[in-house]
Amino acid sequence: QVHLVESGGGLVQAGGSLRLSCEASGSIFSINSMGWYRQSPGKQRELVALVTNGGSTNYADSVKGRFTISRDSAKNTVYLQMNSLKPEDTAVYYCNLRRSGLNYWGQGTQVTVSS
Repeated sequence: QVHLVESGGGLVQAGGSLRLSCEASGSIFSINSMGWYRQSPGKQRELVALVTNGGSTNYADSVKGRFTISRDSAKNTVYLQMNSLKPEDTAVYYCNLRRSGLNYWGQGTQVTVSS
């Protein structure tokens, strides 16, 4: 079993910054990747950023240059630094952990960017 706990969401004005954190616990061996997805009302969940076990990163085009994903393996934690936030970044952000072909999800944290 894998347990993911997210924190750091909230309300921010356009142009501001937020930092999301996700701590993993439980059966967290043989991790393929950890990352962040988001979902806004009426839309499908989409990839925001991920980092593989080897340290490679992948970003959605819409956040490149503004968001940075990082991972502290010692703390089993992944971070998402979000800068220059836009109203269209408003969504519920979900932490994801992929292991042995399975996806595990956090409960989600709301990010709201006001214009």
